[in-house]
Amino acid sequence: MHKISARFDDLGREDADRTWHLGIMGGTFDPIHQGHLSCAERARDACGLDAVLFVPTGNPVFKLDKQVTPAHHRLAMCALAIEPNERFDVSDIEIAREGVTYTVDTLRQLKEHYPENVELHLIVGDDVLQSIAKWKDVEQVARMASLILVGRPGQQDDAVAELAAARELGFSCQRVETSALNISSSALRGWASQGRSIRYLTPKRVIDYIFDNELYGMGERADG
Repeated sequence: MHKISARFDDLGREDADRTWHLGIMGGTFDPIHQGHLSCAERARDACGLDAVLFVPTGNPVFKLDKQVTPAHHRLAMCALAIEPNERFDVSDIEIAREGVTYTVDTLRQLKEHYPENVELHLIVGDDVLQSIAKWKDVEQVARMASLILVGRPGQQDDAVAELAAARELGFSCQRVETSALNISSSALRGWASQGRSIRYLTPKRVIDYIFDNELYGMGERADG
């Protein structure tokens, strides 16, 4: 049987008398950055999650027309980034699965693996609501996992609308706020290619991996 998680593969089995809460943070992670990590930690803390599983996409359906860094590099960068946080882990289940990546298939695999006392919570940016209605079998997704919407502070009107839209699709959902949303992977790729510093925008071990593996058409390294 394919292992889901090195750290949390047996989640829920050691104590069947309580409910365990597992956050799922999916994304291309090309590369993973501090915004991803901060959002996951904010969701974990605010919503009482026992663990957060980062799941890099294999062949993301919304990026089939775009060039994406090979999956093994994106997986390796995620593993380096989450390693210091004992409540985080990374899973290769979408990368190992053949074909196009769909959230509904990932949730089915997780539901089959974990016992019934493990509840799944999808951690997504509030911008995802613009496309979530187009997800494959979105009604089934809503039955298998709740949503944790991560948004910027001070947008109360938007928050009300976002929660209403998600609930109309059948999701149980809650919203948490974080200020760490202004970093983008595309900006990091661009800066790395120009030899500009990306220090403090992603963990140093990820920066070292990017340059050691000559990802993103890097220029001369600017951050020492």
